[in-house]
Amino acid sequence: MPLNVNKKHMPRYVHSINFGVSATMAAFVLHPVDLVKVRMQQATKGEFKSSLDLLVKVVKNEGIRALYKGLSAGLIRQMTYTTIREGFFDWGCLYHRKLYNRRAPFYLRMGICILGAGIGALIATPAEVAMIRMMSDNRLPPEERRNYKNLVDAFARIAKEEGDEGVLALWRGCMPTVGRSMVVNMLQFGSYSQLKGLRPEYFSGLSLQISAAMLTSVLTTMASMLLDMAKTRIQQQKTGEYKGIFDVLMKVSKNEGIFALWKGFTPYLLRRGLNIVFADFFTEQLTKAYKRYVLGED
Repeated sequence: MPLNVNKKHMPRYVHSINFGVSATMAAFVLHPVDLVKVRMQQATKGEFKSSLDLLVKVVKNEGIRALYKGLSAGLIRQMTYTTIREGFFDWGCLYHRKLYNRRAPFYLRMGICILGAGIGALIATPAEVAMIRMMSDNRLPPEERRNYKNLVDAFARIAKEEGDEGVLALWRGCMPTVGRSMVVNMLQFGSYSQLKGLRPEYFSGLSLQISAAMLTSVLTTMASMLLDMAKTRIQQQKTGEYKGIFDVLMKVSKNEGIFALWKGFTPYLLRRGLNIVFADFFTEQLTKAYKRYVLGED
């Protein structure tokens, strides 16, 4: 049977956009989990017994819609970050193939993945700052709330009202944000695909995917939790209470106890694992739909 050299393929940019849309869809589903994590990281000692206690109190006192505070910023953040990360990864690997006519080695692909994650996180930091503040607003006293109307209003007011920083205030907490993304993607790239290849005789299909995702989630959560805590505290602050990552870690451990550094661990772990599962599922469905309705494949 002759090879069909004219067979159509999905363009690289569509591949990157698919990843971005899939991650955005996963972020929509998991936004309440993200909100619980953020609120837990900002909670005072004894304010909540657990993440479940926080969830119940938010729904009871603020209504179920409060679980989706900051959703618009979260969706824009995820679409921007993931599309840029995947686009950079695809471009880097394709560039290597054109130069050397072979697939990039594992260590180089991991390096491209880490660099792409850092660039994506840097560009998406303003949306993350807005998301953190919108998620946290209802826990502040009424007179201290920012009450951003929407994402555009948040950007404009942050740039206008944040003292001498001006527009650079949109990148507050940039270092831990970028660091967290690079650590997470390094571990996820190096472990998820490997874990999915283990013990296929015992696990397969969805069970294998979920098992690999949750094990990867444990690794990424343990490695990036402190950076995530520092990021949340720095991006939420109104005053110059925290000067940087290490200042956050020192002050939180001193004033709230060493275990306070791991506030929100459970929802963060759950969100990381479920995000892998949902994003993979949505990516697969979008890819199938594109091949069927655009490329005409059965």
